[in-house]
Amino acid sequence: MSKTMAHSGKCFCGKVRFDVSGESAAMGYCHCSSCREWSAAPVNAFALWPLDAVKITKCADDIGFYRRTAESNSVRKWCKICVGQMFADVPAWNMVDMFVAVIPSLPFKPALHMNYQGKVLAVKDGLPKQKDLPKEFGGSGELLPEFNLAGKSPRQVPRRPCRAC
Repeated sequence: MSKTMAHSGKCFCGKVRFDVSGESAAMGYCHCSSCREWSAAPVNAFALWPLDAVKITKCADDIGFYRRTAESNSVRKWCKICVGQMFADVPAWNMVDMFVAVIPSLPFKPALHMNYQGKVLAVKDGLPKQKDLPKEFGGSGELLPEFNLAGKSPRQVPRRPCRAC
C-alpha cells in the first residue's frame, strides 16, 4: 500500500463514516479474550493505523466509546445508532485498531497472530504466532508453535485479556 492509498469505512448502518489514509502499521489476528468478547468471535482481524491517519467524515457525534477498566489501553468505539463496532483507539501506541470488516476496500494482508496463548481456535496458516504481543508493542516477542509434533494445537491457557485491551 502506498502513502497515497486511502480507504473509506462505515459502521453497520452506514451513518458513521470515516477514512483511513497511508499505510497500515500492522495487520493480523488477535486472540485475546477482550477482543474475542468485543467482536463476539473466536478471533479478531485487525489493522493498525496511526491516530492521525483516521478521520471521521460523517456523524462523529454518533460514536459511542467504552473503556473496560481504568487500566485498559484501548478505548473501543461504535455507532450509537446501530451499535456496530468500528475501531479502538490505543493511545499508548499512538494507533487506531480498526476492525478489518468495516473497511470493505482494504486488501487484508495479515502478518501475525497476537495473544495466541489465549486462543480458542487453533489456526494453521503459517503466520507467526505471538504468545502475547510483539516486542515493538510491549510484549515478550515470544513465538508459539502453530501445532505440536502430534498435530494437535498447543494446550489452552486460562483466559486473560491482552495488555493492549
